[in-house]
Amino acid sequence: MVQAQKPTVIITGASSGVGLYSAKALANRGWYVVMACRDLTKAGQAAQSVAMSPGSYTLMQIDLGSLESVRRFAREFRGSGRTLNALVCNAAIYMPLIKEPLRSPEGYELTMTTNHLGHFLLCNLLLGDLKESPAEDKRLVILGTVTHNPDELGGKIPPRPDLGDLAGFAAGFKPPITMADGKKFEPVKAYKDSKVCNVLTMRELHRRYHDTTGITFSSLYPGCVADTPLFRNHYPLFQKIFPLFQKYITGGYVSQELAGERVAQVVGDSEYQQSGVYWSWGNRQKKNGQSFVQRVSPQARDDENAERVWELSQQLVGLG
Repeated sequence: MVQAQKPTVIITGASSGVGLYSAKALANRGWYVVMACRDLTKAGQAAQSVAMSPGSYTLMQIDLGSLESVRRFAREFRGSGRTLNALVCNAAIYMPLIKEPLRSPEGYELTMTTNHLGHFLLCNLLLGDLKESPAEDKRLVILGTVTHNPDELGGKIPPRPDLGDLAGFAAGFKPPITMADGKKFEPVKAYKDSKVCNVLTMRELHRRYHDTTGITFSSLYPGCVADTPLFRNHYPLFQKIFPLFQKYITGGYVSQELAGERVAQVVGDSEYQQSGVYWSWGNRQKKNGQSFVQRVSPQARDDENAERVWELSQQLVGLG
């Protein structure tokens, strides 16, 4: 198959972890993968380390923590002339040990910028490219996590995710404000809150655009990838114990490779062509390893909240 005939997928954060193995899985399925990464040298080495064919992917630089970088990426992708069939918003940062917030070039708290605002802007900028694709099956997939849901084990462990009344959004995250609810900075909560925003974004994309564009918008939790590089900023002891806990106590452990295969299924398999859905391979997964449609947390299925997060995010990224 010649390169131009392959369906094209963009995967953010594809230089390691679930993103890398999603890239490998989709390349093996005949997709042409745009590995959208912050460090292209690292990304190139990672692609070689998992034996991706040189003709199956390309590297493009993006830093989701910088809105200008996101805009530049969208311009450069559009300039490549490629037809876009799928977008996978996978990149995320998790910095549980920092005492003071880091900020984006725009002045926003960095976790919320990277995990939510950067992807929110990217989705909006590339929506037209997906819409204009001649393919009948076009998908936009946002990675989720069990920790977004306070009804699940990962969300029950304090601090619990809570966007509150969106005071931080409404105030434009201007210093000293860092959190979505306008309260004191808490790095773990910042991550959980950003993942609630990811699910709200998916649901609002579905509500606004599915019927008119035919694009399938969905999220997924591929299971607990306990040894993902996402935890590289955690305590070394945690990095050793957590995978063992998930393997032998909860039974929720999933390898990076299997998680990547599950992302590839949601991107390409016909049974996952359902819009507005949150797919889960959580600890309550069926014995045969199949996914199920999970009812997301109350605040992540609050349509009024989703619309307000959307409108405030538009203002923050300069689309409003």
